[in-house]
Amino acid sequence: MAVNVIVLGAGYASTGAITKLQSELSDNAQLTWIADVDYHLVLHESHRVIRDPSVRSDITFPVDEIADPSTRFIQDKVVGLNVEDQVVELEASDDVEYDYVLVALGSQTAYYGIPGLEEHSLTLKSLDDALEIHETVNEASQAASRSEPAQVVIGGAGLSGIQTAGEIAELRDQHHAPIEVHLVEALEEIFPGNDPECQQALRDRLEDAGVQIHTDDPITKATDEHIEFEKGDPLGHDVLIWTGGITGRDTLADADLGKEHNRVNAGANFQTSDDRVFAIGDSAIIDQGDQPAPPTAQAAWQAAEVAGENIARAIENRPLQTWEHEDKGTVISVGEEAVAHKVKPAFGVSLPVDTFSGVPAQMLKKLIAARWIADITSWNEARKSWSSL
Repeated sequence: MAVNVIVLGAGYASTGAITKLQSELSDNAQLTWIADVDYHLVLHESHRVIRDPSVRSDITFPVDEIADPSTRFIQDKVVGLNVEDQVVELEASDDVEYDYVLVALGSQTAYYGIPGLEEHSLTLKSLDDALEIHETVNEASQAASRSEPAQVVIGGAGLSGIQTAGEIAELRDQHHAPIEVHLVEALEEIFPGNDPECQQALRDRLEDAGVQIHTDDPITKATDEHIEFEKGDPLGHDVLIWTGGITGRDTLADADLGKEHNRVNAGANFQTSDDRVFAIGDSAIIDQGDQPAPPTAQAAWQAAEVAGENIARAIENRPLQTWEHEDKGTVISVGEEAVAHKVKPAFGVSLPVDTFSGVPAQMLKKLIAARWIADITSWNEARKSWSSL
């Protein structure tokens, strides 16, 4: 009887694991891929769609281009995971039994109990989100004037918030639109927890782009017209975008697994408290000693290959490999500009400086995305997408 292996989600972790499993599983295994969309989105480039919706065709890749003919694909929303019965529960289709399952459903936005924030803000977690931001910003700018520009406020100055602010500033400049862009961060500096040199370089790029930066004052309330702060005066908005945090998906709330905030606890081998369930990516808190692996695309890429191999090893009762996250550096877009920090030669560039911008950083950003696209499809597909990255 075939061993049923299921992968949940269509993000970096799941897509990378699918490609690895397709090469590792023996003929007596049936691989099933379940996701609520029939494509993989290069999520760290989704901010490009805010400025130019046509970019979507260059950063989305149909499942058919990634999955082997023998891989079964089900497009449906996962609504539960019954660990006792070894069943994945789906919204519109019959439940699917598994022998092994890889949970890679990603995350959902965390609002931290801030009153009104969820009701009055947009997010950037999907292609549809990016398209909605584009349409909402355009509508606000069309209703605005030079004397009363549209106020676009981005809450949360991590990677997503910075890149979103940069794209909206670029959209404003390209269309000469009456828009003011505000980036709000509760902590003392943008890109919190990172090197001050990188933080300053990003701040410089954002300020050059005309983004107004507000730091060191948490949001305490949001309405349909303004946000309120712990200390400062309220800030009015026509468009409010929240990129301030993530939590695990509600889908996993009832799963009988060790979890924190619906993110599944997993060891460095990606195995959970149930040895038939593996977890990876933003869905998981992966043990890495002093602190868990970061919920980044880079970490998901690295982990996916080991997770895929470990499921094949588990089926064959072979020892599982452990994974150790390696930080290979950071590259962040600010519109057409980019800032790179502590990038290792593994990305193809070795420079005698920690932080740099300009053309080298822009090309590096493109190369990273292109390399991922090539890994899951082909270099020809990566070449087609190059101009949009």
